[in-house]
Amino acid sequence: MIERIALDRLDDVVPLFDAYRQFYQQVSDLEAGRQFLQTRLAQNESVIYVAYQSGKAVGFTQLYPTYSSARMTKNWILNDLYVIDTYRRCGIGEQLIAEACAFAKADGASFVRLSTQVENKTAQKLYRKVGFQLEAADTAFLTFKKADL
Repeated sequence: MIERIALDRLDDVVPLFDAYRQFYQQVSDLEAGRQFLQTRLAQNESVIYVAYQSGKAVGFTQLYPTYSSARMTKNWILNDLYVIDTYRRCGIGEQLIAEACAFAKADGASFVRLSTQVENKTAQKLYRKVGFQLEAADTAFLTFKKADL
């Protein structure tokens, strides 16, 4: 089950967010993570979806808005995607992305964009599988875009 969370469910995502940050070689800091997420949600600066299995939060994605002056639209950056190791390769990441894209489409977005490390071949395979197209590359990151929401 995938649910969009609000402040009252913040504790469900904090440990996942911390694990996600550690994946990117950041020092664990649950309290700072909680404060960061609380501010994003309280100020309507992000949208967070959490995947649950048997009542346990096992993955999340966080989107941030971005704007296109030429298109005069709000679009979304899928900034964070994380699934606990033991729940990977079960379709949870795909479900989170689908929910995020459905939200973006309902919000009137013309695209969703994301970036991942060049070395993260698993994520790249998933993004291509769900319809994201490579948009740009540098030595550290690849940027993908899904415009057919």
